[in-house]
Amino acid sequence: MAASDTESAQQQIDEIEALSSIYGDDWCVVDEDEKIYCIKISDCLDQPKWTLCLQVILPPGYPAAEPPIYQLNAPWLRGQDYTELANSLEEIYVQNLGESILYLWVEKIREVLVEKAQSSDPEPDIKKTTEEVDEDDGDDFLLDYQPIQEDQIKMLDYMTSESQEDEELPPIHHGNPITDRRSTFQAHLAPVVTTRQVKRVLEKLYESKKIASATHNIYAYRIYCEDKQTFLQDCEDDGETAAGGRLLHLMQILNVHNVLVVVSRWYGGILLGPDRFKHINNCARNVLVE
Repeated sequence: MAASDTESAQQQIDEIEALSSIYGDDWCVVDEDEKIYCIKISDCLDQPKWTLCLQVILPPGYPAAEPPIYQLNAPWLRGQDYTELANSLEEIYVQNLGESILYLWVEKIREVLVEKAQSSDPEPDIKKTTEEVDEDDGDDFLLDYQPIQEDQIKMLDYMTSESQEDEELPPIHHGNPITDRRSTFQAHLAPVVTTRQVKRVLEKLYESKKIASATHNIYAYRIYCEDKQTFLQDCEDDGETAAGGRLLHLMQILNVHNVLVVVSRWYGGILLGPDRFKHINNCARNVLVE
């Protein structure tokens, strides 16, 4: 058993190295210790119309005895589309038992996206987000933070009914900062059960001059609604493209709810490229685990 585990571990290392060199910046390590990875897949390189993120967790028994645990994320991917794609991936796993299959999965998903792009399917009707640029686009505009934060709070105003009693401010925990090349990242966490509490916590955090002066305050929250048995969840990039979505995704994978996580980033003048997402996720994960 131990021998096959060692063999699986080595196969995983080889597969991850290969995938990371094949997919470059589209391959993202969410959590090295927990073996959580994310691959961004598009129908074409130039102007992709259809994009999807495949998130995988590699259990100790993969590939010899266990399949990867996966999640498919795209705003347009629902119902029939999701089921068909999931079935295709499971079929590939069954046909290649004991083999490393992530490459086959990624290429199968790409094939589906290319078919969609070539068919008469209308383009996905989703809010246009700027492509993630590793030059840290927003970093040059350090003083633009104030209006963004006011907008975030105004947005929550629409979601919270004024008739509700002003709920008490939940306790706020601050994580340990991570510093890399003069950029500093710090996570803040608060237990929340309503969007009004989310708003209260954000307002409280922005009262701190230090937090208000952060280049980006990225946040995500997940609230479980017992009566509807659904999740109320949302996220905000605050100028750091795709960071809020990744943060929410991490919370989904760790299966945490009734919590708000805010990650502040103070930019230090040196571009970090994709490493910034690693730091944002690590900060968040540490504060959640604590």
